[in-house]
Amino acid sequence: MEKSHSKVQEMLDTMARNGWRVTEQRKTLAQIFADYDGYLSPKDVYDQMSVHYPSMSLDTVYRNLRMLSEMGVLEHFYFMEGGLKFRENCAAHHHHHLICINCEKTLAFDFCPMDHGLELPGNYKVIRHRFEVYGICEACQSVTEG
Repeated sequence: MEKSHSKVQEMLDTMARNGWRVTEQRKTLAQIFADYDGYLSPKDVYDQMSVHYPSMSLDTVYRNLRMLSEMGVLEHFYFMEGGLKFRENCAAHHHHHLICINCEKTLAFDFCPMDHGLELPGNYKVIRHRFEVYGICEACQSVTEG
C-alpha cells in the first residue's frame, strides 16, 4: 500500500510540475495505474473511471492518457491484437522493451540502436524514439510446447 501511495504521489507531482491541476479524477487515474502491474487500454481505464465518474467521456480518458504519456508519467505501447495500451512509466532512464505478445510480460533493456551509428533517411533532428521487440517469453513457450 505504501509503495502504491508513493507511485501515486510521484505521478501527481509530475502533473503539478507540468502545470496540471491535481483533481480528484486525476488522483483516481494515477491510483488505477499505481495499483495495476501491467497494461491498460483506454477502454479499461474508462471502465474503471466511469464507476466513480459516470459523466466522464472516453475522449477525456484518451486525452488524459496521451498527455500523461507525453509528460513521461505513463508509457504507451501498440499491441497487434490489443491495440494501444498504457502502463506506469517503469524507469527514469532511457531504455527499451522486450514484450511477450502472449502474456504481455515486459522486460526493460538498455541496448539502443540509435547508439550504433544508425543512418536515417532525410535531414531529421531526432527528438525522441521508441524501440520495442515483441516475442514470446520462456514461460509462454514452455506452455505451448508442453
